[in-house]
Amino acid sequence: MQDNTDPIWPEGKRSAVVLTVDYSDVLGILAQVPAMAGRDKSLSVWRYGSQRGVERLLARLDDAGLRVSWFLPGRLAETQGALVDEIAAAGHEIACAGYEYEDFSTLTPQDQVQVLWRGRDALAARTGKLPTGFRLPLGAWAPGFERELTQAGFHWSSSWRGDDLPYRHPEAPSLIELPLHYELDDDAYLAFNLSPPVPPGQSRIAGYRETLANWQADLDGFHRFGLCAVMRLHPELIGTPGRADLLRELLAGLRDQPARWVATGEGVARWWAANGPDIPPDHPASAFQRYRSESQ
Repeated sequence: MQDNTDPIWPEGKRSAVVLTVDYSDVLGILAQVPAMAGRDKSLSVWRYGSQRGVERLLARLDDAGLRVSWFLPGRLAETQGALVDEIAAAGHEIACAGYEYEDFSTLTPQDQVQVLWRGRDALAARTGKLPTGFRLPLGAWAPGFERELTQAGFHWSSSWRGDDLPYRHPEAPSLIELPLHYELDDDAYLAFNLSPPVPPGQSRIAGYRETLANWQADLDGFHRFGLCAVMRLHPELIGTPGRADLLRELLAGLRDQPARWVATGEGVARWWAANGPDIPPDHPASAFQRYRSESQ
């Protein structure tokens, strides 16, 4: 693969960076590890996001002058309404991650649609604005769910992988996917709980300097090739005092490089919808769609 020579981003920007935050309080870990239920000592690791992490992350983003995309399950609009109000009041985009951060693989197609609308409506009732971005909490959505997203007013998703540029979903071309990468996710480096073990095998916490160096190297690579880097953060992980300073250094580097377009998911998705190419037939998402159609 050769470096791009012609910018594809607005105003001659070389690359795009989308910072996203997954905030689910304890809902996310309970969906992933049901054995956590009733174990307040363990759950306090994830409650830290609501207790301290959200406020600290908001402060770091404000210091950097950045507005980003926060993915919330709709239930938080009812249980953590004051924090949801703070996130919205700071000018950040509120996107949807289901209603209770469900594992979609355990839901029927009808239940998936119900969860989508319930989460969307709960967030809209709190913020006064319908979310336009969606992130699959856990599992896989059913065939045709892309069309359900567009019918519910969603313009973009950040749920799949398979590329380092946005792409249109084959079944719903108006829905723009902003693909994720594990190496740009703080969970892959920093999530840890002793019992029950998270992750299984207890193979981290990673060193902060090494983590920062990895993220900087990845962002530099995305920039060199003119791509779109989507980073996923969690307030209970990145929001501790030492890690918040790690984030401060990372954000300062982004702010000081004007050739990078740092935008919300909604901003990048709308630009790509108007200017990006159609999805090619040899794209992984196109190949998966053909495989799924032939398997039915």
